[in-house]
Amino acid sequence: MSASKPSVQRVLTGIKPSGTPHLGNYAGAIRPAIAASRQAEVESFYFLADYHALISTTDPLRVQRSTLEIAATWLAAGLDTSHVWFYRQSDIPEIPELTWLLSCVAGKGLLNRAHAYKAAVDKNTAEGVDPDAGVNMGLYMYPVLMAADILMFKAHTVPVGRDQIQHIEMARDIAGSFNHLYGEHFVLPEAAIDASVATLPGLDGRKMSKSYDNTIPLFCSPAELKKVIYSIVTDSKAPGEPKDADGSALFELYQAFSSAEETRAMRTAFEEGIAWGEAKQALSDKIEASVAPMREKYQALIADPAQIEKLLHEGAAKARAIATPFLGELRRAVGLRSLAEVARPAAAAEKTKAALPQFKQYREADGRFHFKLVDAGGGLLLQGEGFASPRDAGTVVSALKQGSAFEVKDATLWLDGAKVATLAEGVDEATLRAALAAFGE
Repeated sequence: MSASKPSVQRVLTGIKPSGTPHLGNYAGAIRPAIAASRQAEVESFYFLADYHALISTTDPLRVQRSTLEIAATWLAAGLDTSHVWFYRQSDIPEIPELTWLLSCVAGKGLLNRAHAYKAAVDKNTAEGVDPDAGVNMGLYMYPVLMAADILMFKAHTVPVGRDQIQHIEMARDIAGSFNHLYGEHFVLPEAAIDASVATLPGLDGRKMSKSYDNTIPLFCSPAELKKVIYSIVTDSKAPGEPKDADGSALFELYQAFSSAEETRAMRTAFEEGIAWGEAKQALSDKIEASVAPMREKYQALIADPAQIEKLLHEGAAKARAIATPFLGELRRAVGLRSLAEVARPAAAAEKTKAALPQFKQYREADGRFHFKLVDAGGGLLLQGEGFASPRDAGTVVSALKQGSAFEVKDATLWLDGAKVATLAEGVDEATLRAALAAFGE
């Protein structure tokens, strides 16, 4: 059965405030996210990931300053806070609480496979020291906190670089485990990547990253921008010699700020032997044309931090209007409930009467996504087929909940001409239809 997207798509992204914003932050995350926020039927969530910054930054002033700079960058880049959710991660106390709930279902083996943790262990092993030397629990638990960021707001897609895809996969796995244990509460997110700019190269050709010290500051002066761009590492080919655009950091940067037609023209220029100095000048001009309109807005915002703080408080209030009741639902699901609800005879009878069947979604070891319908006592009624994506499985669950017409043939359930599930042994069609009818009451 083909998947259909929800009528409203939620898109979520964030940047860790651990340094001055650079072109990689802008082209790889901020720009595509803001563009997405202007699309019809899109709800956009943007957060300043200051909890994440504490994993690797112990300078409080740096965290504060970087948070200001990142916020000003998004606003200068055109973010309209009246149409999005724009908030600081640490202003949402429900997020760390959700992190704990998720950590109780996240497997240690899953976290052991996280790229950042494995890289730290491999480095320590190569140096002959304890594998976990210098590894704090913030680094180890980073994927769970990121999952909480995403799952709290039921994001459908998360714009990320290729190096972050694993974290989205892990968020889906953790959400699936929780849903399997406690019922269908979380949306299983998917990564969204712009293949041309998802990972922007830095001055040395590696991924642009503060950790590599190879970044191009987003709002440096025109003179400084030109100086930095002219320091980009190139090969020794002379003017007139054909140059390879593929794999060239200079060409990739140009492509990230140019139209398809301009990119084709630059590729042709490379093939015809454009001088490196000429190519760098073209890149400097292209980036300056994109950045200059934002630079003045950015400088004005930096000079008025109280205005940014006001916008963040307003954004936190909007975000908590979603997070607070949802966390209440999750707390109840795991058993963190008022003792006044401890069942007395009458209350227990009422609870039994009100109990409903429940759908649960999860992922099997083969990578396929499944669902099952259980009755109020946990007995299996319906077992879903394996689906290629969480959205495919969720589409079937939604259709069944909404009363879509289906057929039962030889203990299998068919929806829109596709086999989607199998009735459990001993369950007939009448029993199944009665259970599904409860979702419409």
